Amino acid sequence: MSEFVDDTGASDFIVVANRLPVDLVEDSEGNRSWKRSPGGLVTALEPMLRGRDGAWVGWPGVPDAEVEPFEQDGLLLHPVRLTASEVVDYYEGFSNATLWPLYHDVVAPPVFHRHWWHAYVRVNQRFAEEVAQVAAPGATVWVQDYQLQLVPSQLRKLRPDLRIGFFLHIPFPPTELFIQLPWRTQIVEGLLGADLVGFHTPGGVRNFRWLAARLAGSRLTGGAGGTGRPGEIAFEGRSVKVGAFPISIDSKELDALARSPEVQARAAKIREDLGNPKRIVLGVDRLDYTKGISARLRAFHELLADGRIDAADTVMIQLATPSRERVEHYQEMRDEIELSVGRINGEYATVGHPPVHYLHQSLPRDELAAFFVAADVMLVTPLRDGMNLVAKEYVACKTDNSGALVLSEFAGAAGELGAAFLVNPHDLDGMKNALAAALTIAAPDSEDGKRRMRALRRQVMTHDVDRWARSFLEALGLPAADKSPEDQKADEDEKADAESS
Repeated sequence: MSEFVDDTGASDFIVVANRLPVDLVEDSEGNRSWKRSPGGLVTALEPMLRGRDGAWVGWPGVPDAEVEPFEQDGLLLHPVRLTASEVVDYYEGFSNATLWPLYHDVVAPPVFHRHWWHAYVRVNQRFAEEVAQVAAPGATVWVQDYQLQLVPSQLRKLRPDLRIGFFLHIPFPPTELFIQLPWRTQIVEGLLGADLVGFHTPGGVRNFRWLAARLAGSRLTGGAGGTGRPGEIAFEGRSVKVGAFPISIDSKELDALARSPEVQARAAKIREDLGNPKRIVLGVDRLDYTKGISARLRAFHELLADGRIDAADTVMIQLATPSRERVEHYQEMRDEIELSVGRINGEYATVGHPPVHYLHQSLPRDELAAFFVAADVMLVTPLRDGMNLVAKEYVACKTDNSGALVLSEFAGAAGELGAAFLVNPHDLDGMKNALAAALTIAAPDSEDGKRRMRALRRQVMTHDVDRWARSFLEALGLPAADKSPEDQKADEDEKADAESS
């Protein structure tokens, strides 16, 4: 149930994201309701929001929707209105046709339109103004992701009393790519408005520090262009912390879900529906050109053509969640993928038994867990990815230590999941060899396979999304709640590892 509230200036902890944790849904008769959004971010931050008079500021997902602040399931939500033209220019345009490809190694050419940039500035300012209204004196604000990179600086001008953190959920590009952006200095200085800027990997931290020295050098203070002290940038008399905080998943919840009788039974049924093949290869991705779906289909196709795998006993499932379907580039990519699937099945299928099963649809969480349980090999081969949580979700669901993970070295998760088969997705032969090796060790009696999966599960089960959120907020200076014994032990182990190295 939702209830409208007046929470002006009362919230001590505020999450700011492009979207609210619930989506506004309108039926054909114009009736409105709220549907909870899936995702680990809500799960991780919900206890902290509830325990600290927290609020969430974001767009409700429908253009031109006028919605007052309201409470939903105990969370205070503050909707930010976007017009239909702002959705096109700020979100589909600057965020997803300019920043997204630029930050993903220019896998597709970014588009630079001035009117998109002006919309981005205007919408970021609106978010900042909403937060300034909501925040209590001295409150902590955590801004999320690439759509809102100007908010830290804009908010600091409005409310210098606030403690501001920013976390980027996608890769941060190297200098030579980022400087293509005409508004590069404004973005960097926008981020430097925060007290802490967080990235998935140390590489993102290094890239940002170099760019800060190059683009905001005249406003930096201290030695070495303001970047001499490890982990900090001195900017306009303030100390801005920067650090790597690899995001994760609610691994304990997924582990429990995978063990449930319903999911186990559904996984067995999936295998049965496929004809009980010897091996199942699985890919699960949002339909996006950064995910490398076409490359992995080519690798699977060539393994069949080379006779290294047999379509009679090895099948591939590719789940592609619909994404940005109004964008022409995505429509072309979908056509290309479906053409590849048709070609493979045309050459190697027998009646009732295609080697590739392609689903262009979203699946509920329990159904997705069943696919993870059923799969012998997980293919996660993005051309570039900030983290990629699908890899971690698969590992969390392999409760019997079976299965194997083939993972792109260009995903942030590769830095943590070294026991996976790490591949260069641009190297087709290397990907084929890794997939063939993974299929071999995925056998139930493979000790090497179980050893690898045990190592992967240790990492994923210990470093969960709650620990990620706590580590960021502690670095920001927000007092943390009591830690579990498991978290305390993991922190002690990490500290010992750091001291020994």
